[in-house]
Amino acid sequence: MSKKTEFTTLSAIERLMSSMEEAINNMIDEVKRPVDQEVVGSARKAELQSVKQTAVDCQELIKKYQELSQMHKELNETGGVSDKRDFGAGFAEKNAK
Repeated sequence: MSKKTEFTTLSAIERLMSSMEEAINNMIDEVKRPVDQEVVGSARKAELQSVKQTAVDCQELIKKYQELSQMHKELNETGGVSDKRDFGAGFAEKNAK
């Protein structure tokens, strides 16, 4: 009988962050790979667009990684994630007391 480990948010965040690190590194390597100089026309344009999209996807993944990193820090420090209140210059700000 295998021993099943208990699921925790903290361990899930750590596992996800580890996987994201590997994905980010793979995406960076893909962006660094030179575009084949033999390819011309629409095929070259498609390859360049693919590189651009990979860079944009990588940027978004890095932002999500930073959010998870902050969540991980809060869980370690307080045992929970704080609710952030963002009072814009609207109704909520005028009525908050």
